[in-house]
Amino acid sequence: MLALPAVTLFLVVAIYPLVASAWTSLFDQSLLRAERSFVGLDNYADVWPAFISRLGTTLVYSVLATLGPVLVGVSLAMLLNSRLRGRNLLRGLLMLPWLLPGVVVSFLWAWIFNDSYGVVDHMLDMAGLPQVNFLGRPSTAMLAVVVAKTWNAFPWVMVVALAVLQTLPKEQIEAASIDGASRFGRFRYVVFPHIIGPVALVSLLEFIYNFGSFDTIFVMTGGGPGTSTMTLAVSLYQYAFTSFELGKAAAMGVLWLVALSVICAGYFLLNRKLESRS
Repeated sequence: MLALPAVTLFLVVAIYPLVASAWTSLFDQSLLRAERSFVGLDNYADVWPAFISRLGTTLVYSVLATLGPVLVGVSLAMLLNSRLRGRNLLRGLLMLPWLLPGVVVSFLWAWIFNDSYGVVDHMLDMAGLPQVNFLGRPSTAMLAVVVAKTWNAFPWVMVVALAVLQTLPKEQIEAASIDGASRFGRFRYVVFPHIIGPVALVSLLEFIYNFGSFDTIFVMTGGGPGTSTMTLAVSLYQYAFTSFELGKAAAMGVLWLVALSVICAGYFLLNRKLESRS
């Protein structure tokens, strides 16, 4: 009885929309007409080629948008863990990108990379280099989106890594220094084994979040130019609210859920393995 309110809320908020979406995926349903007709698995067959293509783009974005924050966050955590003057002030300032909403960050970086009045092209022009339309070229659009996502997400990786570094016994670092270990050796054999577990979990969580990320790509590129940044989230949005094909959008969502479930299963296995070691 005590758990009944929470269970009811979970069924209403999570389970019912999931079941309704799976049921809708079996119908030819549109926002432009009231009636719908049963088509079985035809929607899945129609969206399957697009799903495979968007899945590849989503994986590329998720991997790059995870590596960027992890590398930047861990590097800054190691810097802030050292005896650096003003490090407390830097810790506060470096948290600002994480406090901003994703849409605000997306608009900010869209202005920065704008080919007409953007800061990046202005700096390239001042340096005598040719200007680049980062958001308008398929070869650079993904890079621009990943840079924006990295700037937005690195602070929380930095905080986790810094918290773990501060639990590292100083005696181990001192012992390694006495034994003649170089700075790289101390990081490789002492620091890295200590932080790899939490950082791996944070990386996997960030990857799962990026796999379903929508706001950054939608605001900055809308999935373009062409389909160079067309992820599953943006593709599903276009099926539902541009083409108004709810059946195909639901089918894309179900396939997306299956792919995400595989990734989440990897997270639980890794978490269980790390817990068994500790």
